Amino acid sequence: MEKSGRPEKEWLTGRSVRLSILVLLLEAMLGYVVSVVYGVTQESPNAGVGSGMFVFFLPVLAVFAAGIAGALTVGLVLPTAWLSEILGRRFGGREAWWWVPVAAGAVSVVTVAVVVPLAGGAGAGAVALGWFLTAAALTVPALLWRSRRERIFKPVTLWGVAAVVLTAVLGGAGLATGVLKEYRPPALTSTDIVGRWSDGQGGTVTFTADGRVTAVDVDDDLDGWGAEDDATDPDGPEGADTRCSGQGTWTYEPGGGTWSQEVNLTIDSCGFDVWNVGGTATRPTLYQYIGDPDSWDLYVLRRTDADAGP
Repeated sequence: MEKSGRPEKEWLTGRSVRLSILVLLLEAMLGYVVSVVYGVTQESPNAGVGSGMFVFFLPVLAVFAAGIAGALTVGLVLPTAWLSEILGRRFGGREAWWWVPVAAGAVSVVTVAVVVPLAGGAGAGAVALGWFLTAAALTVPALLWRSRRERIFKPVTLWGVAAVVLTAVLGGAGLATGVLKEYRPPALTSTDIVGRWSDGQGGTVTFTADGRVTAVDVDDDLDGWGAEDDATDPDGPEGADTRCSGQGTWTYEPGGGTWSQEVNLTIDSCGFDVWNVGGTATRPTLYQYIGDPDSWDLYVLRRTDADAGP
């Protein structure tokens, strides 16, 4: 009996690992769809950007994601399944499915406690949300860990893909009908630009209605050196102070839509690129990218004068 039972246990363990990896990959796809839809609704200069390119990198990402899912299976899902078994036998005398969410919650507490300090800290709301999502993500593969169904991969795949597709369809429908509000920069005019704008670090740009502009201590070196730190450090790269001051002219170009609005500054002592429009109608912003636009790091100016609105 021991000899016949051992291969079954080994086969079940191998199948459980593969099943866990499959579930984690499906959860990752679902999370990606949700993040794209959510990102489109948020104030961001890159809202929805890159979601289409994801398809082209899918084969490479799939291999990489499978490796990550395997590591998570060994490091998190397996301990969750093991802990649920221990808790069930210790407090109930037998294994029971309801101990899996409990174990997932406990493992998630440890995971979040390790990740949050490494990520630089987070608010209580973000920590609670991270704990909940982690616990939910671990619960599903841990519940399926000891499944003895011979044909479980097909239904799990079908239900998982259906959940991803349904989420994408509902998200697209919500954006199309306006139930979910897609973010778009505010449509400004030249009059809206007139006033004083600040980078929040002592730098200001003042636009006047006659097309003149005055810059005071504004960073104009945003090539990716970490300009926010270098701008206030005269001993930065090559010992140069990256902030500039001066007077010149400005123009506003409405472009073909709100995403293509540009504000051009011409100041002899400053080497500005064009400024893009962001923010909201009541709180507009002007921004440039710091280094590579794919980094999403922005150097932002915000209205600070009395005419900026409520």
